[in-house]
Amino acid sequence: MNGASREALAAARERLDALTDSTSVDAGSLAAELAAVTALLDREVSLRRVLTDPAQAGEAKAELAKRLLGGQVSGTAADLVAGLVRSRWSQSRDLVDALEQLADIADLTAAQKAGALDDVEDELFRFGRIVSSSTELRAALTDRKATASAKGELLGSLLGSRADAATVRLVTRLVTAPRGRSLEAGLESLSKLAAERRDRVVAVVTSAVPLSDPQKRRLGAALAKLYGRQMHLNLDVDPDVVGGIRVQVGDEVINGSLADRLEDAARRMAS
Repeated sequence: MNGASREALAAARERLDALTDSTSVDAGSLAAELAAVTALLDREVSLRRVLTDPAQAGEAKAELAKRLLGGQVSGTAADLVAGLVRSRWSQSRDLVDALEQLADIADLTAAQKAGALDDVEDELFRFGRIVSSSTELRAALTDRKATASAKGELLGSLLGSRADAATVRLVTRLVTAPRGRSLEAGLESLSKLAAERRDRVVAVVTSAVPLSDPQKRRLGAALAKLYGRQMHLNLDVDPDVVGGIRVQVGDEVINGSLADRLEDAARRMAS
């Protein structure tokens, strides 16, 4: 997103945080309602254009949105959507992208309130690894000829009671309504949003053998020191990384032996 859309999304995220801070708001239910509005506006292109028309007064667009959604979603969800359409958007599609992101954030907030955010972060990462290692599974989940219900059933058999409810909802929405995103890009985006809930950066750590708890703590502390932010470590094991470790933070990749990197990190922390 650029310009006006970025500012509108930032303001909407602040409003969402304020709403979900209230104990009276069910973040999970709000997520489902926002996802439903996302699907509606993704289908109804003409309505989306009306609600983002810069020539129309913001208040008039907000009232239209409330009339359309009245009785379909909660007052909280309707007010949040009304606030969105009052804003200016660089492109009409940006409004739908923003709603989709707010729905994901609401589900992650629900997980955070339940003390399950760490589990959701790890489950999203593990699911991504499973998909990347199985071409048949990826093909089944991205098959355009398969129905949403068929994909949902497949995900239910894969995740079901094995994953947190928020993880299941997030992945199911991504798979059944990708909206032009690849499965990998969508999972990466969800992982980043999850990390942001605690203002943390995600570091994907691949090692030849599982790291011990002390190694995880030292590596996490060293990376936090280097990047100036708390880090969430997504851990993976790849025997091909013989005697070493690979750390990816965003687009930056750090390669080297585990011992050398930990020693270097320790020296940096001491300096």
